[in-house]
Amino acid sequence: MPSFDPVRAFRKLAYNNALANRRLLQACAALKPGEFEAQRTSFFPSIKETLNHIIAVDWFYIDGMEGGTLGLKAFEVDEPFDDIASLAQAQAKVDQRLVALCEALTPERLVSTVSLHRGDRIQEERLEDVLAHLFQHQTHHRGQVHAMLAGTSVAPPQLDEFIVADDARFRDREVAELGWSEEKLMR
Repeated sequence: MPSFDPVRAFRKLAYNNALANRRLLQACAALKPGEFEAQRTSFFPSIKETLNHIIAVDWFYIDGMEGGTLGLKAFEVDEPFDDIASLAQAQAKVDQRLVALCEALTPERLVSTVSLHRGDRIQEERLEDVLAHLFQHQTHHRGQVHAMLAGTSVAPPQLDEFIVADDARFRDREVAELGWSEEKLMR
């Protein structure tokens, strides 16, 4: 019987997060002119606003987990990206930071304290709780974009798969393009 690795689930969540963001942003790249910024019904009223929110929150939390002090500066610009191409490129970079952070995790690091700079205060949380919060946030807002895509010319992509061995046949091209391997994803 293999030994339990408390870090494994977080690594897989980081890879899954990057893969889901890639799929969603590739779908958004195929939108017709005007659909990216069009008003829709959701928490944030457009695909553009929602995707910009996702990346700003990523910057905030990932910087904090890396030991940085970016804090609320992550939110200084409401919509830092006007186009899907530059947003997708920046999202891929921050997703790689999250993968690297999770690849370097140890059980001891999981229970360490993260300092999140909130302007007038420092919020202190366990790293494992911040990671869980961030993955939940990502999933929540990706789902909103997925639903908004249903009202566009682009079909929403497959996002509800998780990185399990049996689904490898559905992601082999993407895994290769990202420079990953199934062995890495399954360890």
